[in-house]
Amino acid sequence: MKASRRHVALTLALASVTLLAAGGAQAQSALENIQKSKTLKVAIPTDYPPYGYVGPDMAPQGLDVEMAKLIAAKLGAKVELVPVTSANRIPYLQTKKADLVISTLGKNAEREKVIDFSSAYAPFFQAVYASKSLNIKSFADLGGKSVAVTRGAMEDQELAKVAPASLDYKRFEDNNATIAAFVAGQTQTLATSAAVAGNMMQKNPQLGAEYKLLLKDSPCFIGIAKGEDALKAKVNEIIAAAKKDGTLDAMSKKFLGKEAGDLPL
Repeated sequence: MKASRRHVALTLALASVTLLAAGGAQAQSALENIQKSKTLKVAIPTDYPPYGYVGPDMAPQGLDVEMAKLIAAKLGAKVELVPVTSANRIPYLQTKKADLVISTLGKNAEREKVIDFSSAYAPFFQAVYASKSLNIKSFADLGGKSVAVTRGAMEDQELAKVAPASLDYKRFEDNNATIAAFVAGQTQTLATSAAVAGNMMQKNPQLGAEYKLLLKDSPCFIGIAKGEDALKAKVNEIIAAAKKDGTLDAMSKKFLGKEAGDLPL
């Protein structure tokens, strides 16, 4: 009986070692597959300008799309863009329909339970915008000025914490109405998210609007499947190089009107 138990224990131990070995091999499979197939599948948004959207030529474009192309180029692969929504972007990663998720993905404890994250590659923030000709260097400079803001939005709440009492709020029920008011010149300043402002500035370059003051920062990270440590390390290496040579700052400035700045690891 004792010998039989020892045999069972040995069998289980060998099975465990085999499973661990298989798990270790699998952990490297994503990067190996990309290198062999010369194709990087990236989940991107196509309805969230300026991070990801469909251009006039019907091709995906935006900050997230450019980041996907940059990583693919550095890996020596062609990029296969996989359109996703906020709801299915993480499942696509988990089911291997995508190697990476580059889709304005914020990092939080709940998501970290199911996927891994790269270093941050782009800012996502709420901020105050105004014409380049308007001198605004601090929140005190908003005194006596008017601001368009969406009622109850995060930027509305954050602005109330720091703005002077003399700021004239013009609150609207949705982002479209808020932007329309600012574009029409009904207010001097605008408080909104980087995504909304970036889209507005691209469509209305004649306004000369620019980023002025930060309200709240929530940077974007790249989603990577659990256990894909080699791919994660490679992506972080590419992000670090792009941060050092100014590529991330240039991309952010192009689409968001503000340099990426000091992003978290």
